[in-house]
Amino acid sequence: MTQGDGTIGRVLVVDDDAEYARALARLIQQAGLEATSSTDPVASLARVVADPGGVDAILLDIDMPEMNGLDLLAQVRAEANSPAVIMLSGTATAAAAAAAFRRGAFDYLTKPVSNSDLIATVTAAIQYTELQRQSRRGRPPLIQGELIGRSAAMRSVLSTVEALANTDVGVLILGESGSGKEVIARVLHHTSNRREHAFVALNCSAIPESLIDSELFGHSKGAFTGAHAARAGVFVEADRGTLFLDEIGDMPLPVQTRLLRVLQEREIRSVGGQGTRTIDVRVVAATHVDLQKAVTEGRFRADLYYRLNVVSFPVPPLRDRRYDLPLLIAHFLTTHGGEHPPRLSPTAFRSLVAYDWPGNVRELENTLLGAMALCAGDTIEVSALPRRIWTADAAFAPVAGPDSGEGPEPLADAKRRATVEFERTYLRRLLEETHGNVAEAARRAGLDRSNFRRRIHRLGIVLSSFRGSDSGE
Repeated sequence: MTQGDGTIGRVLVVDDDAEYARALARLIQQAGLEATSSTDPVASLARVVADPGGVDAILLDIDMPEMNGLDLLAQVRAEANSPAVIMLSGTATAAAAAAAFRRGAFDYLTKPVSNSDLIATVTAAIQYTELQRQSRRGRPPLIQGELIGRSAAMRSVLSTVEALANTDVGVLILGESGSGKEVIARVLHHTSNRREHAFVALNCSAIPESLIDSELFGHSKGAFTGAHAARAGVFVEADRGTLFLDEIGDMPLPVQTRLLRVLQEREIRSVGGQGTRTIDVRVVAATHVDLQKAVTEGRFRADLYYRLNVVSFPVPPLRDRRYDLPLLIAHFLTTHGGEHPPRLSPTAFRSLVAYDWPGNVRELENTLLGAMALCAGDTIEVSALPRRIWTADAAFAPVAGPDSGEGPEPLADAKRRATVEFERTYLRRLLEETHGNVAEAARRAGLDRSNFRRRIHRLGIVLSSFRGSDSGE
């Protein structure tokens, strides 16, 4: 399991039981990560002090003879650029967990820990370390222009954008709302030979049908009530540049007919105008609508669809490129956080990673804006996040108990937590029984494969921790 940029996460296992430490390291290696083990906490601390950037996550036993794990945790976390630390203990008390979290632990696991839970937690810890390091560096590296991410999915998008940059073919960008379609259109423009001219964006779904002709093609003075002055329209504004037509699937049929003519003839007539004007515009369109289905249902012109869809490519939703979350979070915290942007607590980060982001990157940015507004100090705690975020996966929330001083949790939260735990246990057992065969496990669960995959991703179940997880795909 490599990180989004292709580098392998580096994990150090520290436990005075040499055989157990080696077993954990082998398990982590089988998941595609680098892992080494040590029984010497003092030497491990020296290693981190000498090269704090050389380790991305530490699995640390609490009860060790030479140095208590909690003391080692505190000293590791005191180092600049330190890795995230996951505490391991045979003691499952809320007091022990609270002590670990107070000293800066990323998570607290109780022995014996299931393979899938271990790999999921280690993976999240590596991502958290990347977030912390990116935040300290300032603005994260961008792929191109405003494109942020190093996942395989985003690299595929970049490759397509680079191939299309200096052509004039029609491009149709497909993707869910908030996934970054306009950002990609801007990058396409700024890497093209039209970059010295205007990039103009128009959201077709945000304009009343009675005004969209005027917005597209312009109007002359007095062409209709309220037209007190002539207006050029976006085609003229984008002349020699790029026009981005967002949510093209929501454009009314009569306007589609007039748009098709403009694309074919390369000339426009303004509303109320007497003559035509030749224009040189590259049109990039985007939609979250299934245009092929819309054509079949008569809601979208087939000839316009083929004119726009010379080349099309999808923008992956955020839930399918979670390795980009640390970069995106660091970018938004730096961009909107002022001179001294806040940091995310480990619990808040785990909640963000567990959430499915139906609103994609736009929802992530707005969530962080809200959290920064509610943040009381220099750390965004999970309580500053919207309830939909931190209740999306109750298994990541700390458990209240008699030693925590918090009292019993509400019935609704307790039921939600029990439901999530049951679902995780149930689906993990299916994957163990089918040796990671997703198709067979989904069949037994009575779910379609895509729904099954979304559930296990949300629940932090990592397929690579199950032997033969590529079978049945």
